[in-house]
Parts: sequence; C-alpha cells; structure tokens
Amino acid sequence: MTLEELRKRIDILDRQLVELLNERARAAQMIGHLKAATSLPVYEPGREKVIYANVREANHGPLPDIELTHIYERIIDVMRALQRNELASERHAQETASGHEAGHETGASAPETGKNQ
Repeated sequence: MTLEELRKRIDILDRQLVELLNERARAAQMIGHLKAATSLPVYEPGREKVIYANVREANHGPLPDIELTHIYERIIDVMRALQRNELASERHAQETASGHEAGHETGASAPETGKNQ
C-alpha cells in the first residue's frame, strides 16, 4: 500500500473508533441513569479490573498490553465523568422536584462513591 492509501485507511479507522466510543459513551450514560436510580456509586474498581482483563485478553498486538491499558484508563475516566454528570443531573432533578437545594438534605450521597457526605 502507498502512504496515501494507508492514511486513508487510518482516517476510516478513526471514524469507526469515534462511532464506537460514542456508542460506548451512550451505554455509560444509561448505566449512569441506572446507578442514579439505584444509588450505586460511579467508581467500581472491581468492574474496571474486569474491563482491563477483557481488553488484555482480546489484545493480539501490535499494541503492548500496558499501552492498551493506558488508553482504556483514559476512556474509563471519561466514561466515569459522563456517569457523574448523569448522577448530578438526576440528583438535581430530584431536588428541584422536591424543593431542596443540592447537598442540604440529611444523608445526601456523594456521586463518586455513593457514600453519605
């Protein structure tokens, strides 16, 4: 393949990656809604370990596992931020509906951990 053909191939792959990342983000947002409804924490280290293990298992190179893990750490950080935003939006909507301001209720939970503040 020529340089131009390879670059066109990379452009196509980049568009596919963007589509897949946005699909993953939509799934993360839905998970954020479910977590808000069930008071689950955004940060779940056990789940993240499973994701990293799955990624390493699926990896057949040429990317080294550690580099792929670094990429996924960043992806997960972004997805976690989306979930935090979903939780904050859900909490704000509930507080607005009930006439309370954010965090002023007894037992309000922190969106990151689900633990009481």
